[in-house]
Amino acid sequence: MNHRNGGDLVTESLSALGATTVFGLPGQHALGAFDALRRSTLEYVGLRVENNAGFAADAYARVTGRPAPLLVSTGPGSLMTLAALQESAAASVPVVAVGSQVPVAGLGGGRHGHLHELTDQQASFRDIVKSVHTVRTASQIPSALAAAWEAALTAPCGPVWVEIPQDVLLAPVTVPPVAALAVDPRPPRPRPELIAEAAALLSRAERPVVLAGGGVVRSGAGAELLALAEKLDAPVACTFGGKGGFPWEHPLSLRSWLEDRHTTDFLEAADVLLVVGSGLGELSSNYHTFRPRGRVIQIEADLGKLESNHPALGIHADARLALGALAEAAGERRDPRAAPAVAGVLERIRARLDGQDLGLEQRVLAAVRDALPEDAPSFWDMTILAYWAWSAWPGAMHSAQGAGGLGYGFPSALGAATADRTRPVLAVSGDGGAMYSIAELATARQYDLPVTWLVVDDGGYGILREYMTDAFGEATATDLARPDFAALAESFGVPGVRTTPERLRDDLADALAAPGPSVVVLPALLRMFAPTHR
Repeated sequence: MNHRNGGDLVTESLSALGATTVFGLPGQHALGAFDALRRSTLEYVGLRVENNAGFAADAYARVTGRPAPLLVSTGPGSLMTLAALQESAAASVPVVAVGSQVPVAGLGGGRHGHLHELTDQQASFRDIVKSVHTVRTASQIPSALAAAWEAALTAPCGPVWVEIPQDVLLAPVTVPPVAALAVDPRPPRPRPELIAEAAALLSRAERPVVLAGGGVVRSGAGAELLALAEKLDAPVACTFGGKGGFPWEHPLSLRSWLEDRHTTDFLEAADVLLVVGSGLGELSSNYHTFRPRGRVIQIEADLGKLESNHPALGIHADARLALGALAEAAGERRDPRAAPAVAGVLERIRARLDGQDLGLEQRVLAAVRDALPEDAPSFWDMTILAYWAWSAWPGAMHSAQGAGGLGYGFPSALGAATADRTRPVLAVSGDGGAMYSIAELATARQYDLPVTWLVVDDGGYGILREYMTDAFGEATATDLARPDFAALAESFGVPGVRTTPERLRDDLADALAAPGPSVVVLPALLRMFAPTHR
């Protein structure tokens, strides 16, 4: 083929919008777009399952701050992305998903019996993504992709869905190549009268406290948060999604023990609680047991989350802009009680853990932390060690705690490694979650990605086993047959090693230091700390 087609308009548009990498998996109706990839400058990373491609795109967008294109085919291929797109939606991650469609004549419910045909494919996405864009002619492709790109980047960020019929992707086009596409996402700015009121409340407060959520991390507001906290002498707790938004070892840092009643009590006792970039959902509110007794100020870029769980002085704004304005407007206050009060909370948490015989769990997590280079990102599946990390991991981490689906850890780590191949990336899964992503060992080997995958093998769905045993006295359907993960990795050409809690630090450090992918398997039965919300 010497002519350009609709697929070329897709790749040209993505490049014009700033994309450099595309994740996906080909299918019959999408071949026009995939054929155009070889004529483009875009790097293509193909995964083995569409859901995993979605997780990889999610992670790429998280670590770069840029939208990540996801290219898949119609029907089954498109539907396989839904769980990944739900995670991106819950975590406000800008993924631009582009799916093919049956030919134009089949749109609108016409039942022509096309392969992969759905009566209304886009209906499956409307409840998950921010916006849906259906293209019917090639000339609409650049504008539709630009509109989707801007929607994905507009606060609250999130995934979008674009679908293009097969015949539109294959049709020859004579328009010039796409040279530039302009988008202008604007973060919501705080209203000055609300900033003035919030600053006055915080300046007069006897016991101000800050709860920093994922919005702080997404907006890059760490410096503004630190300046405000130090100006007010206000303790800061981070939600699981907000980890890394405030220095872990700072004297005012309550860290992330949100599932501990001692932290919940401290937050409840604040006479003014500033909640930034969090909707105070289930995990951030200790399973909705949190009952604030003082005044709540909530800064949130997602209008739908503003005051969705608790009455507040609601400020619809980007976290960085709002915190910067507050740091300027608030009066300086000194409270010699603040740092000792924080230390007291952390000591009570330590004492509670020490009374539960959880030394193995704390040693395993410490070994992982010691082995991981300081600047290396980590991606965690829904597994007991990750549940520990939500509270105890000292700093930033990425997990699937937005939607809570299994299988996130390894494919997301592959996406992050694609963005930066110069540093190692850690993925952590349980044996149950690992089985969702085994096929991606081939992806890791094919692209020689520097991902070390730690698989904690406890013989099943460990956290569900605990939940069911606590609730019903015994567990059902949680024990699993599983392979020899190290041998399985070796069969893909990926080095694999079985380790022990005593050797974990050294084995993991060696794997992370080696080039390319690797797998470390830790057979261990880990336990969760006792819940405080029941």
